[in-house]
Amino acid sequence: MTITISDRRDIQLDDIIDLYRANKWSSADKPNELYAALTNSHSLFSAWDNDKLIGIGNAISDGHLVVYYPHLLVHPDYQGNGIGQMIVEKMQEKYGHFHMQMLTADGKAIDFYNKVGFVRAGQTQPMWIYKGDEH
Repeated sequence: MTITISDRRDIQLDDIIDLYRANKWSSADKPNELYAALTNSHSLFSAWDNDKLIGIGNAISDGHLVVYYPHLLVHPDYQGNGIGQMIVEKMQEKYGHFHMQMLTADGKAIDFYNKVGFVRAGQTQPMWIYKGDEH
């Protein structure tokens, strides 16, 4: 298996939707909004097995001090092979020097993010208005 990480933005909508559906993410139900959100992010990194999209992660940032990582997913058939970590490493190359890097994690994602260096932010309480149903 030869995996490449890319910052290309010319990803086909169908490939994105297939990846999100494989992970049972409800944002797949809003394909046009999802595509616009990803392709207009401050950064977008994708993982490829030849020409198959197998992972994606994006960042929203002011470009100087703060970055938020809203999405990081790897196709279930490829999870556990370090692909998510490869995407995080690319994000760290770009944002590792920023004053604040933030994300929201739940379930088994918490252990993953702890493993790649993220910790709970003090006594913060995550809060949101969420339109999905997978959490």
